[in-house]
Amino acid sequence: MTLSGGAARLIPRGMAAAAQGSLNHSADVTRRLDAAAAACERDGVRFTELRRHVLGLVLAAEGPVTAYGLLDQLRGTRWNAAPPTVYRALDFLLQQGLIHRVERLNAFIGCDEGASHTHAAQFLICNTCGAVDEVDDHAVADAVGLAAAAKGFTPAHATIEIEGTCAACAGSAAH
Repeated sequence: MTLSGGAARLIPRGMAAAAQGSLNHSADVTRRLDAAAAACERDGVRFTELRRHVLGLVLAAEGPVTAYGLLDQLRGTRWNAAPPTVYRALDFLLQQGLIHRVERLNAFIGCDEGASHTHAAQFLICNTCGAVDEVDDHAVADAVGLAAAAKGFTPAHATIEIEGTCAACAGSAAH
């Protein structure tokens, strides 16, 4: 058994690293929520308690989360939560550049770039485990923009979703 942090609770050996990872994850979510609040204040938009709660659930999720998955979690503390409530919060978070929608999965993930960052999103989606990894490659975004311009098209928004096999799944298949 090992003691974790300053708390006087015992954690089985081997679990200390997992507990520390969980604490780091929680601190990261709190840091990102605070950054989102500051960006909303700077931009003159209201970052309500509900919007903060929904963003926190998205950021704390292990992977992409659906609107109904969020609704189920919200009902744990907000018994009267309804689909329109969640969808309005998600629309706000999308507009502020705090989350992305993964169309293929009809799900949402936090933006790796943080508050009020708008960019062409690129996602790698693993068909085996369902993991989604955001890629922010400006060369890809520029290539899409150039291809669109060559056709006389002016893109307003671009999301690229690439399906395949992640490194972890490819590694486990080789064994």
